Amino acid sequence: MPTPRTRVVREPHRGVYDRETVNRILDEGLICHVGFVVDGQPYVIPTIYGRDGDVLYLHGSVASRMLRNLQQGIAVCITVTLVDGLVMARSVFNHSMNYQSVVILGTATLVADAAEKLAALRAVSEHVVPQRWDDARQPNEKELKVTSVLRIPIEEFSAKIRVGPPIDDEADYSIPTWAGVIPLETKTGAAIADERCERELPAYLKNYSRKKT
Repeated sequence: MPTPRTRVVREPHRGVYDRETVNRILDEGLICHVGFVVDGQPYVIPTIYGRDGDVLYLHGSVASRMLRNLQQGIAVCITVTLVDGLVMARSVFNHSMNYQSVVILGTATLVADAAEKLAALRAVSEHVVPQRWDDARQPNEKELKVTSVLRIPIEEFSAKIRVGPPIDDEADYSIPTWAGVIPLETKTGAAIADERCERELPAYLKNYSRKKT
């Protein structure tokens, strides 16, 4: 159930609180935005992430200001948004977007256990490109030493989803303006091989897609 902090107030009928839906949106997204406050100054940083069960992982340089502050236990807000279409109404006021979004609230902790750290980095890699972890060189000790990984439990969360056509004022339906939805989706272009790459493009990259089924 939603908490007072995660309950959708504006357009509450669009609020979704089941974990399966939240996980699906997280797994399809590629970038999250991490919001936090340091010394009264708010920051919102875009970064990649990985999910393993009910845990979200962030990673970066040990020198990262974001990671160094988050591991101190300050409050964090993480958002992921998928934009599915532009909703063209008959009035400018009623234009909208079809979208799916997730908000996660909580605090982060530094992953100190070596096995969990490696598993977390694998989760981030597999989130971006499934099957890539086993096909590329994995991090060595030097690289692991300069990398921080943070764990955020997916416990306090909500999703918000809009689907469907525009909703106009009844009087505006007689206006002779085109109305409807322009679908948007992320498409994969043709792969461009590095000039020193001699290997044929593997199937997992040839068939790459962000859409989760």
